[in-house]
Amino acid sequence: MSIYKIAVIGDKDSILGFKTLGVTTFSVHDAGSALSVLKKVAKEDYAVLFITEEIARQLEEPLAELNKRFLPAVVPIPNNKGTLGIGMAKVKENVEKAIGADILFRKEG
Repeated sequence: MSIYKIAVIGDKDSILGFKTLGVTTFSVHDAGSALSVLKKVAKEDYAVLFITEEIARQLEEPLAELNKRFLPAVVPIPNNKGTLGIGMAKVKENVEKAIGADILFRKEG
């Protein structure tokens, strides 16, 4: 039986708090180092991968490939400067795919 782990990838200031929770943290500075870490995480027993939206935006294609797999679940999170809206867009997309309708963000008017 495998023991699954949780990882977070992002800039140092945005992910530092995760370390106190026992999450494996990977501090990256650019898309190249983030891609290298992403490949490492994909090969190991990680069930959940949190990744800052800024880094996720730079790795759209590799993340799309990773999302075709059952594990790890990839969760975009805001960095310490705020959100880009990528995480909420993914939630909306997944809910719409699962139930066939957009129930989360209906605009009235």
